[in-house]
Amino acid sequence: MQRILSFQLTHHVGESVRIAGWVHRRRLLKSVAFLIVRDAAGLSQVVVTDPAVRAAVESLPEETVVEVTGTVVANATAPAGVELAEPTVRPLGPPAVPPPFDLYRPALTATLPTQLDHAPTALRHPTRSAALRISAAAVAGFRAALDARQFVEIHTPKVVASSTESGANVFALDWFGRPAYLAQSPQFYKQLMVGVFERVYEVGPVFRAEPHDTVRHLAQYTSLDVELGFVADHRDVMAVLRETLAGMLAEVAARAGGAVATLGLTLPEVPAEIPAVHFTEALKIAGAPADEPDLAPAHERALGEWALREHGSVFLFVTGYPMAKRPFYTHPDPARPAHSNGFDLLFRGMELVTGGQRLHRHEDYLAALAARGEPVEPYAGYVDAFRHGMPPHGGFAIGLERFVARLTGAANVREVTAFPRDLHRLTP
Repeated sequence: MQRILSFQLTHHVGESVRIAGWVHRRRLLKSVAFLIVRDAAGLSQVVVTDPAVRAAVESLPEETVVEVTGTVVANATAPAGVELAEPTVRPLGPPAVPPPFDLYRPALTATLPTQLDHAPTALRHPTRSAALRISAAAVAGFRAALDARQFVEIHTPKVVASSTESGANVFALDWFGRPAYLAQSPQFYKQLMVGVFERVYEVGPVFRAEPHDTVRHLAQYTSLDVELGFVADHRDVMAVLRETLAGMLAEVAARAGGAVATLGLTLPEVPAEIPAVHFTEALKIAGAPADEPDLAPAHERALGEWALREHGSVFLFVTGYPMAKRPFYTHPDPARPAHSNGFDLLFRGMELVTGGQRLHRHEDYLAALAARGEPVEPYAGYVDAFRHGMPPHGGFAIGLERFVARLTGAANVREVTAFPRDLHRLTP
């Protein structure tokens, strides 16, 4: 008899079936016992009246892995309206050692550090696994949206020879006796691959050795990177980002509807045109000084409230960031050279995406590096490619964990990360 999953039980009323999973909970009443079995798809209720089977169930602690054979019976009060009657219960392993928290309760009551210390079992809780299902669906939607627009998925090195992208905030390692570094971003490589495929994307880890200890930062996170050629300016990039976000949310609804329901979420709408404000205007809206070089988290929150109030949108583009706060490869605004053709996308009052138009002429790179007092040599392999013809291009990067945290309302990005790596945590 082939094993079926919990969600399939409704199609087998009156039939004998076999299920398997973890003992989620046991309810031992005077005349009857209920065994709740959890599998990857959800919960199944098993009704036990036979004394011998009841004795076996009593000896099985929560999280013990079992196989159950029984007859599917309709019962409106059971999960999904069905349950298994006249069961045979067989352990598939030794009795489990119960974790230091109850997984059958609606919410995990353990502190987040305790959950993270015991991540392999904490992630079994329906609310924790739901967030990861949403994450997986979001990535599937990211890929599908870009595949439909003739983008090619690429895979770039995560170990690099020089720490050129953002200075000292890199993890150093030994590479056969030579110094090497974990990549902070696929930025340079995805730009170079525009010269091959015109439109590229990557899903992969990035590493930031920044001593942040906040609810929004990780030392390793998953970056959803995009780069496209033959753009007029950053607005073409923003348009692709809008379509990508819409595709991600549509796939979350399609693939992870159960997870969305488990968390009680209402997925946001992506406006046909996401509202946008220039950086200088954003400072005024946020009540920040006119000479502020960047937006602080409090400014982002104020802008998020403004976008929701004035435009009914949880998304807001901020364009035209000062060139001084953007990487050297950023294209300046031809009309306002002190400002960039770069943007951030705020999602519910927090920066989610950074992007913009890049320089594409070799001489512009030489000039940009010289203006910042940077030598060309560390960037030679990157900059040299622009001697051989590169189109106007731009791109963006979405932090996956931050996206899921904002989507689910998680207070801490670690709540939606399976095994987070940060300033203090390197295990499990």
